[in-house]
Amino acid sequence: EKTAESVFSILCPTIPHNIKPPSPSTIPVLPPLPSPQTQFTVTGPDHAVTASLGGEAVLSCHLSPRMSAENMEVGWVRSQDSEIVHLYRDGQDQYGQQMLEYSGRTELLRDDITNGRVFLRIYDIQPSDNGPYKCFFQSSIFYKDALLELQVAGLGSDPVISVEGHQDGGIRVVCQSSGWNSQPEAQWRDLQGQILPSASENIAQEANGLFQAEIAIVITEESNQKVSCCVRNPLLDQERKTAISLAELFFPRGNPWTVALGVILPLLAVLTALASYCFWRQSRVKGDVMRGVGGNMVRDRQRFKNQTKTPAPGHDSVTLSPVDVTLDPDTANPWLVLSEDRKRVRDGDKRQNLPDNPERFDPCVCVLGAEGFVGGRRYWEVKVGEKTGWELGVCRESVRRKELVTYTPRNGYWVMVLRDGKYSACTSPSTPLPVSVRPRQVGIFLDYEAGEVSFYNVTDRSHLFTFTGTFSTTLRPYFSPGYSAGPTNTAPLIICPVPAQGWGSRGHRWGRALVGGVRAQGCGGEPRAEVGGSQNFFCLGQQKT
Repeated sequence: EKTAESVFSILCPTIPHNIKPPSPSTIPVLPPLPSPQTQFTVTGPDHAVTASLGGEAVLSCHLSPRMSAENMEVGWVRSQDSEIVHLYRDGQDQYGQQMLEYSGRTELLRDDITNGRVFLRIYDIQPSDNGPYKCFFQSSIFYKDALLELQVAGLGSDPVISVEGHQDGGIRVVCQSSGWNSQPEAQWRDLQGQILPSASENIAQEANGLFQAEIAIVITEESNQKVSCCVRNPLLDQERKTAISLAELFFPRGNPWTVALGVILPLLAVLTALASYCFWRQSRVKGDVMRGVGGNMVRDRQRFKNQTKTPAPGHDSVTLSPVDVTLDPDTANPWLVLSEDRKRVRDGDKRQNLPDNPERFDPCVCVLGAEGFVGGRRYWEVKVGEKTGWELGVCRESVRRKELVTYTPRNGYWVMVLRDGKYSACTSPSTPLPVSVRPRQVGIFLDYEAGEVSFYNVTDRSHLFTFTGTFSTTLRPYFSPGYSAGPTNTAPLIICPVPAQGWGSRGHRWGRALVGGVRAQGCGGEPRAEVGGSQNFFCLGQQKT
């Protein structure tokens, strides 16, 4: 009978004879690998996974003990209705069985599936993605699952501050913000960031499931006269903030009734004088037979009515300078087709053989306006018609043009997009825009000194969105007609002409933000419309190969 040393020498003949082989008691014994038929448990994250609207989330699950899941069925379902979010079976993804809401938005990361670890990535997070999920593994004879929670968090609108009147020897100021996906926190702060006591606070969930915050403060002459309202999402640790500064003349002196009369009586005098002027002008117009005077009077009266509607506090009307925008062919992606007058752009059927100059965008399918702006207030309109996809806005002249980028102000883009039937402002994360009337013509207003880029729906004279920030370099108009994937998106984007008359020598009056009263020139024979109103997805440049 052979000894352990002799057996070891036969199996390992290359070991030098002057090295003593180990005894059988010192040879390590490895545990057997789990059989596919072995029972197992499934474990998910021990805390809720948080994701922001328009961003992405990764849901993890793993087997215990460790074993390969390559030949198992692995999936995620919504635990409340067991509908399939993503399914892996027979070594491949089964996209045909997933919920329509998740189509094109999921990816199974299975680099570590041989060790029983899998991850599900969900793109372009929507409010409906919020809630419980179930992850499951199923072998030929055994099934186990685990529950996990996805919390979708999003920022609401910028706080809107209004002055309600005098209270307790001071001024009552109210701050409101809506559209928060999860319950927010609201605070008043002073210049040093210290929290100030509020007079009242109300955070309520609306019928659409979103939260609205309202918080009030009474500011006295002795206290801080410059304060900010901050509404914060504690899940994302992000906030929106608006500041207000009250001058001394707003504070009551002595009897409040005396102060009130001092304000009301001059106001009545001004209104009386204004009404008398309008009556006198109307009387004169009745006797004037010059061509067009009657029509001008009607427009003047309508403008007066619009401008005397109650505006939001702190917003004044501003004077616009309409600008004649043309397209710069040297910046156009080779797939784009420009008209001879450089006023129209559409997605072409084939890639053109154009010089690869440094100014040209490639792969991003877009084109810039030839005009650059380093100051002033500029306004132009673009006819989008029935198109199902487009991108409009402004960008820095210095943006990178030879790579695919995310459209955000940080990267030099202030852009609004229509994709897949959804309107979004390309913030970080993106801001979905509720649009009640589909815009067939979009107005873009750049106020360089104020750091604002605003978008307006000319069709129903409503405000869509305003970017705020600061500008220090040349800005240029930005256009992308989107892909001509269907017959409704083959039409071009059309830059509307600047009106030959009607703007007057002083430009045109535009109600900023909450104030209505802008006349916008029609495009392509459409009637002119008035534009006004208020409101405050991962936006990646589209490419075509």
